[in-house]
Amino acid sequence: MSASSSTGCQTLNDITVKNPPRHDSTYALMRRLWRESIRSYSGWLVLAVFCMAMMAGATAFSAWLMEPVVNQVFIAENRSTLWPLGAVVFATFLVKGLANYSQAILMSFVGLRIIADNQNRLYAHLARMDIGFFHNNPTGKLISRFTIDINNMRMAVSNALTGFGKDLLSFVGLVAVMFVKDWQLAATSVLIFPLAALPILRLGRRMRKVTANTQEEMGLFTTLLGQTFQGIRMVKAYGMEGYEKSRIAGIVDRIFLLNLKSAKTRALSSPIMETLGGVAVCVVIIYGGYRVIEGATTSGAFFAFITALLLAYEPMKRLANLNASLQEGLAGAERMFKLLDTEPAIHEKPDAVDLGSVKGHIQLEDVRFSYVPGKPALDGITLEVSAGKRVALVGASGAGKSTILNLIPRFYDVDKGRVTVDGTDVRDITFASLFGSFALVSQEITLFDDTVRANIAYGRAGAEEDEIIEAAKNAAAHDFIVDLPDGYDTQVGEQGVKLSGGQRQRLAIARAMLKNASVLLLDEATSALDTESERQIQAAMDKLMQGRTTLVIAHRLSTVTGADLIYVIDKGCVIEQGTHVELMVRGGNYQRLYNLQFAEEAETSDAVRAAEA
Repeated sequence: MSASSSTGCQTLNDITVKNPPRHDSTYALMRRLWRESIRSYSGWLVLAVFCMAMMAGATAFSAWLMEPVVNQVFIAENRSTLWPLGAVVFATFLVKGLANYSQAILMSFVGLRIIADNQNRLYAHLARMDIGFFHNNPTGKLISRFTIDINNMRMAVSNALTGFGKDLLSFVGLVAVMFVKDWQLAATSVLIFPLAALPILRLGRRMRKVTANTQEEMGLFTTLLGQTFQGIRMVKAYGMEGYEKSRIAGIVDRIFLLNLKSAKTRALSSPIMETLGGVAVCVVIIYGGYRVIEGATTSGAFFAFITALLLAYEPMKRLANLNASLQEGLAGAERMFKLLDTEPAIHEKPDAVDLGSVKGHIQLEDVRFSYVPGKPALDGITLEVSAGKRVALVGASGAGKSTILNLIPRFYDVDKGRVTVDGTDVRDITFASLFGSFALVSQEITLFDDTVRANIAYGRAGAEEDEIIEAAKNAAAHDFIVDLPDGYDTQVGEQGVKLSGGQRQRLAIARAMLKNASVLLLDEATSALDTESERQIQAAMDKLMQGRTTLVIAHRLSTVTGADLIYVIDKGCVIEQGTHVELMVRGGNYQRLYNLQFAEEAETSDAVRAAEA
């Protein structure tokens, strides 16, 4: 598996519907929706359809009742039929109301369960994706799949099932009443409406295209909002409020125009149906009036017929709009399914082995890796970290040090060569076993919007309170934690925004200490600590490192002078290796870096003393 495949090909641009989907894929999408999202609730749907059928029957029966009401009450003036007919009308509308309430509750249950199931399914799938996928895909676009796309899909399912259930059954029942009362008049009026089929289908295809583009823009909008809110300090510090406002305004305007286009497209079905409905009613009044005048039918039958026609008009309009709603939801379903069909670039082999008891012997053997094809980050690097030893990686920024750390726990796969843990290629090890063997502390601290306790306990599920406190003490974090407003129950905010950089880093170190893994990966783990704090935790870190394999990336070379082995990395290659003393005696690149850094630190100290004087 190449790095390029893990980073360059897994983008949402590849799985986003930018062009209008082919209309002949509607059946395939509906079939997949049924198979993967709806079929498990078929029992509830049968019950809902039964309620819809009762409602449709009650609606049709209410139209049929118009004939005896007109003929017996208003024409024959038969008093004895008043109460029985009134009771039947009341019972009919009561049944209709109860059936409508029941089907609405059942359909809401099914629709909301579809949202919940697909959100859980989508998250479980994304949790399997490799790190490169998330690096290449904005968070906002991924979030839009969980919100906009799935909700649109739910609306499509609900509208489609309700339309084909309640509206279609009601329409069929009312048309049946029309044919019973006057089949000639019914045939004349009903045959007008198939003329609307072709423009309605065209509107549906246009609606799907507009919806797909709207969903794409909404994903960009969510991404931009997240970026500006998280980086609001930089926005204000550099006076870029105006620039960000213009960017937001541009997307908002594009979304406005797309939504307006969507509204226009959806609204077009109304004049089509209104015009055809007017034609039908006109035909019925003229032709039916002649038949009543000539005695071919009764006034009651005519009123029952026209009542059925007018009642059929509303479900008929909803059925006309159904295709637009359906296409709107299918655009979201297609985007969701394409994301679900995107496989992670890094897979666990079916026969992957469990490491068991990990000693922590790590090797990189002629490893080559590129984030971008043709631009190697590591170029044939070979190094070894013996079990239980402390090994440091030093070098200039961009030399490839962090890339080495990313390859060991298999956040990425090598292009060539191999990485082994205790002699086993990491590609042959189960993910659970591999990840469970490492504790990572990076200069890019990740904290969750939760309590201090929860963020430390993230290192090991089920950790006891005293273990959490002990880890915090070892990381020199306990003292500042107890001074927080709610101590260990203090909410740290998004990405720990309520804490200082040093406090966030100490929580990350406490989390790694709590995990108590066999191998420690420390990427500038103390970069955000002041000198005093760094001294406080160095002893605890030294204690933690004893008997464990530790791979350290450090900017301050003074922190790695006690390492068992130091590798100097430059342009993805090892250019020097040895202990601090050996490398200083050798007088190469390491000595130059160390002397330069020592001179800078001495110069800074002199400046501080001069300022204090």
